[in-house]
Amino acid sequence: MLALTPRMASAHPVPFSYVDVHVDRDAVRATIVAHIFDIAHELAVDPPERLLQADEAARAADTISRLLSPRLSLTVDGQTFHPPWSAPEVLDDRQSLRFTVAYPLVGPSVLTVQALLFPYDANHQTFLNVYEDGDLMSQTILDAKRSSVEHFAGTPQGAAAVVARFLPAGVHHILIGPDHLLFLVGLLLLGGSIRRLALIVSAFTLAHSLTLTLAALNLVTPSPRVVEPAIALSIVYVGVDNLMVRGGRDVRAWIAFAFGFIHGFGFANVLREMNLPSSALGWSLFSFNLGVEVGQLLVVSVVATALAALRSRNEVAGRRLTVAGSVVVAAAGGFWFIQRAFFT
Repeated sequence: MLALTPRMASAHPVPFSYVDVHVDRDAVRATIVAHIFDIAHELAVDPPERLLQADEAARAADTISRLLSPRLSLTVDGQTFHPPWSAPEVLDDRQSLRFTVAYPLVGPSVLTVQALLFPYDANHQTFLNVYEDGDLMSQTILDAKRSSVEHFAGTPQGAAAVVARFLPAGVHHILIGPDHLLFLVGLLLLGGSIRRLALIVSAFTLAHSLTLTLAALNLVTPSPRVVEPAIALSIVYVGVDNLMVRGGRDVRAWIAFAFGFIHGFGFANVLREMNLPSSALGWSLFSFNLGVEVGQLLVVSVVATALAALRSRNEVAGRRLTVAGSVVVAAAGGFWFIQRAFFT
């Protein structure tokens, strides 16, 4: 009976804080709501309910501001601000204190909010809402694992910032992705007219753009454990097809189209790791995809020109390079398949 007697619990009541950022035409304003339990722990106030008294909260205002201000920063277009906090407002029904912060800024394009208000509690979370002209644009949960987030404003300046961020990322990814590059090179080894090569690249672009969009929007999300080995098999297929073709119909455009769907899922895995901005999802998808296309065109231009120059000077050497290159493509794809299917 004594063991079943209830005892007073001392658990953390609500390990949450709330930050609302309002982006208006003449300023950026933030409101912070923090629970008295967390503030009392940091200030060694016992019991925490003392902070619900207006005079007690007012006396602790400067100390709270000095404590929390460095833990909440707003970076606007590369410039970080730490303005003074307002006097606390007591919220009895929520057992919390509310503060306001004003940033006298006009027309921001990129806002980075970093918030780790109470690092003593590893489970503490900060719910961040970003509003533009009163409309809720994005919601994020910040914690010890992810303490910052970027918000691109829904303005022409914000759109330009998105393009500037994700277009180079797309170019960079295609140029450092050996599997995607090798797949493209394998498709180009047999040569062909500019029209034929353009059709092959266009088919690949159309397919991977579709699955990239579907996966980035979380409409279709196959596991990387399936996608990555499948990409490797597509490279093997291209290399083997080059070795087996005997002057028949050129189906490389269809191969590029079919396997482009799989490569699109691979691009999407990278794009998701970049934390797509929900407020500018369309622009980020467009910019990243455009960057991928720019990178592809650079590769196609260099490889196709070099192969055409070699064939024009020595046709036999060109054929030998096609065979050797196709063997290398198939072997590399086989190595990646074994590595990704059985050792990842």
